[in-house]
Amino acid sequence: MAHLRLGDDAPNFDAPTTEGDINFYDWAGDNWVVFFSHPADFTPVCTTELGRAAALNGEFQKRGVKPICISVDDVEDHKAWASDIGETQGTALNFPIIGDENKKVAELYDMIHPNAATTHTVRSVFIIDPKKKVRLILTYPASVGRNFDEILRAIDALQLTDEYNVATPVDWKDGDDVIIPPSIKTEDISEKDYPKGFTEIKPYLRTTPQPNK
Repeated sequence: MAHLRLGDDAPNFDAPTTEGDINFYDWAGDNWVVFFSHPADFTPVCTTELGRAAALNGEFQKRGVKPICISVDDVEDHKAWASDIGETQGTALNFPIIGDENKKVAELYDMIHPNAATTHTVRSVFIIDPKKKVRLILTYPASVGRNFDEILRAIDALQLTDEYNVATPVDWKDGDDVIIPPSIKTEDISEKDYPKGFTEIKPYLRTTPQPNK
């Protein structure tokens, strides 16, 4: 079984979903994708997570991101569960859930960790860019719900650092100062690249206001 690593191509697949059959690459198009797995349908933590992801629909759209999730149950179960999610979480499901009874997609993405559970996926998160490259991987156990604020924050950081030659410091949030990479010597920092100026804390630690704010 392949272990996906950062920078790898996200594997393509065909699968049934709650919104019809898809080819993953065709469905993703030119968007960023948040692809996340759930241990099982009709489980409490997953219900809260899918409700939160549905409530963030506008935030995902603003960033050009399409969410999609998967569990090893079938599409009919997913559809029945979706009404519970809408009822209990206050937002109707607005993204597809992949049916993966034969675990083909889960195995393609190494979402089943036998020492944790042999039959269910762990809580995996893959952030995939428009070139279909895996850019970020998070893995949580079944008992711990994910933090979707962190997922959005990471997408903001990835999109910013793709566009500008900067890095984001600890706990960075959109609008905070960013870091000039150590590959650029202080004497080579140009006003063209960093028009807002910079602060040198150490020769290797220079901050600059976020360039697109």
